[in-house]
Amino acid sequence: MGKEFTHLTDSGVHMVEVGQKPDQKRLAIASGKIHLDKNTIEMIQNEEIKKGNVLTTAQIAGIQAVKNTSSIIPLCHPLNLTGIEIDFDVKSTEITATCSVKTLGKTGVEMEALTGVSACLLTIWDMVKAVEKDENGQYPDTRISDICVIKKEKI
Repeated sequence: MGKEFTHLTDSGVHMVEVGQKPDQKRLAIASGKIHLDKNTIEMIQNEEIKKGNVLTTAQIAGIQAVKNTSSIIPLCHPLNLTGIEIDFDVKSTEITATCSVKTLGKTGVEMEALTGVSACLLTIWDMVKAVEKDENGQYPDTRISDICVIKKEKI
């Protein structure tokens, strides 16, 4: 590969110095899926989940997670975020969450987008777990998958 790890030094780890880099508009988009029972999806769509509006709550959780990424991931820089959008594509047995993050700064926002998607999907799971559990309290069909960066660019 020939690439060196930028966060490693002879004395351990450090947060990379980016102060010399110019500010640049940046965008990252990440997505991921949660697989649920068909009846659970219908309950979400009909706003029948007792904990409240699942998708709105998941959006709020995702936005909060994006804003706190540098507190969660040790070597991430705190960023000047300029925009966060979270959208859902609801299908019969899965929900895809997409998180778009923009910044004007010296480093990318892909970790923020990934963190936002992850928090969205975890929040959905938390809100529907009572109806997703089987008779033994397990989640035989519930799963989170396909979390990935689908776009990263300087704009």
